[in-house]
Amino acid sequence: MDYDRKQVERIVREVLSQSKEGEPDPRTGRAAKTGRAAVLTAPRQLEMRSFPLRPIRPDEILVRVEACGVCGTDIHCYQSDPFGLAPVVLGHEGTGIVMEVGGEVGNDNVGKPVRVGDQIVTSILDTSEECMVAKYNPAKANLCDDLKVYGLLPDEPDHHFNGYFGEYLIIRPGSSFFVVNEMSVDLRCLIEPAAVVCHALERARSCGNNRLNFRSRVVVQGCGPIGLLMVAVLRTAGVNNIIALDGNPERLALARRMGADEILNYKEFSGIDEIAETVRGLTKGLGAHWGFQVTGVPAAHANLYRMIRRGGGICEVGHFVDGGECSINPHRDICAKEISLVGSWVYNSFEYPGAYHFLQRAERIGLPVTDIITHRFKLDEIQQAFETNLRQEGIKVLVEAG
Repeated sequence: MDYDRKQVERIVREVLSQSKEGEPDPRTGRAAKTGRAAVLTAPRQLEMRSFPLRPIRPDEILVRVEACGVCGTDIHCYQSDPFGLAPVVLGHEGTGIVMEVGGEVGNDNVGKPVRVGDQIVTSILDTSEECMVAKYNPAKANLCDDLKVYGLLPDEPDHHFNGYFGEYLIIRPGSSFFVVNEMSVDLRCLIEPAAVVCHALERARSCGNNRLNFRSRVVVQGCGPIGLLMVAVLRTAGVNNIIALDGNPERLALARRMGADEILNYKEFSGIDEIAETVRGLTKGLGAHWGFQVTGVPAAHANLYRMIRRGGGICEVGHFVDGGECSINPHRDICAKEISLVGSWVYNSFEYPGAYHFLQRAERIGLPVTDIITHRFKLDEIQQAFETNLRQEGIKVLVEAG
């Protein structure tokens, strides 16, 4: 028998109403009255708390969380709460299953109908109407001071399920969201970081001069999760000469599998002079056409100029928090080489479709993008998950809510 959307929603409501209070329904997994979330209450203090699971409003969506990756931004918040958000439910690299759809919600941001049972991802909320950046240049809405990202929203009396490190997430009005039923849970958890590298690639391309093409020689400095995805997106985009630089042999080995032609362990060199000379030797004596700096270490940013040829470019991707300063020589590093220097900050919601199509394409050409996920923890083990990430064990840590 075929059911329309209203009939499906009625059946779900009936099943929910028959659930015993506090017990998850076996068909939906939605608790009748409450849901749990991991709340950052102070630096390095995560508490599992139970909150009322209120009825959703006509312009909202209720999502049962499946899993979420631990991001470097989560770790910065965990260590020192630099944005003053606590108490807060972190987690923005997540995905889940739609449990309820408000009556005023019809399609996702690319026009797909959203229904109960759909697998979904969400990223950011709309900025305020007063934001002058978004008002006059919508393509730069990612630079708004009031940019709101799930997992970085402070707790409110009526909004507790604001991040993916919980059993549920309530998607608010004005949010971008996407139905991605054809993708595995692991791949869906990589869509948000994939959007970061897709945005960085477009920032580099915005400089023109056709310097990112099949023959370009590119250095990716730093092979954490973002750096590895940066290698993968470059390879998927057709760049055939990629040099990956890191100090971790495990990450460098995965970088090669992601498409890096050469891997350099900086710990095996005497210093930047020897590294730069090696890069020049791999690039016909000239240096790379382009470099992506993905370490979050200021000194590494300064070093990258030494590896870039005259007329080349650098995209800084790694500094999402203030990590300090570095020294460069404006004459030698910028003017004399006529370097193009761009920064990359988060992404825009319209870049999400490109991100998940990149991941699908990467898998089709044999790049093992989900191998970035090396550790898995349950929601009750979230403190252990964060501490594992903080010790830089493995690469990408995943927290599974189910």
